Amino acid sequence: MVPPVSGSKPHVCLSTMVILSSMAIMDCYLIQQHSQGPRKIGVAIIVTVGDVCLLVGLRYVAVWVGAEVRTAKRGYAMVLWFLYIFVLEIKLYFVYQNYKADRGNLGLLARKALTLMLSICVPALYLILVAVDHMEHLKALKKKEEVRNRLLWVVVDLLDVLDIQANLWEPPKKGLPLWAEGLMFFYCYILLLILPCLSLSEISMQGVHILPHKMMLYPILSFITINVITIFIRGCNLLFFRDARASGIFMGKNVLAIALKTCSFVQYRRRLPDLTPAPVPELQQNSRPIGTLVTLHPMEQAATAEGPSSENT
Repeated sequence: MVPPVSGSKPHVCLSTMVILSSMAIMDCYLIQQHSQGPRKIGVAIIVTVGDVCLLVGLRYVAVWVGAEVRTAKRGYAMVLWFLYIFVLEIKLYFVYQNYKADRGNLGLLARKALTLMLSICVPALYLILVAVDHMEHLKALKKKEEVRNRLLWVVVDLLDVLDIQANLWEPPKKGLPLWAEGLMFFYCYILLLILPCLSLSEISMQGVHILPHKMMLYPILSFITINVITIFIRGCNLLFFRDARASGIFMGKNVLAIALKTCSFVQYRRRLPDLTPAPVPELQQNSRPIGTLVTLHPMEQAATAEGPSSENT
């Protein structure tokens, strides 16, 4: 597959820089957590081979993402996001397991730094892949602002999911049972893989004539999978497991999001009759059923009667 010639080189460089910098930081965590000499060398070799394979994939995917940045399509952006989260979460799982085994415990500051890196790189890559300012078909400023408001919800949802994952490695003490921690980690893993790809596909399916008020698939799924279920997860951790790490701020955010999205759904249902296109009068006239009688005015009857006689003369 030959990469396209035309493309946004700054966009390709920026997305590649975000991906490689976050992967390099994760590699440093993995290597630092192993203090033994031979084991550390083996881990360094493994992560280096993985990064080389990732670079080979980025060689083509990132260029194709840069080629479609000015269009309405975001197909290769979904592929790049899926590849990035798939590799990043695998590395993050091993970092999290090493923290649980207390291998080279780096302290609370390093754990907070890991959370900060994820909360910056993951939403930043999503915004780079969407690239609202580069969409040439979005010329109206009002429509661009509506799309940005939609993206803001996605970014806040990403931070919400990352906050749940960060509760697994930030505190040095043990809190939840093993099955609950594994369930939380892989649930967040699935959300990070699927929901941003769903948002990108929704933007891509709208095409050139994008209508932000009709992009309702992501709000509905995020309403269920993030706003409702994460409140349930944090509430169960707080009530049953006495876990004080549950974020009250994000619980309040989810309550407000449920209220706002419910109002938006109600308004959307009310606007559905107004959004349906009105039938064209010409089509209504041409679509008379066969066999219907058309009554003519007397003057029209006389004109039609004179027509054939004038032709015969």
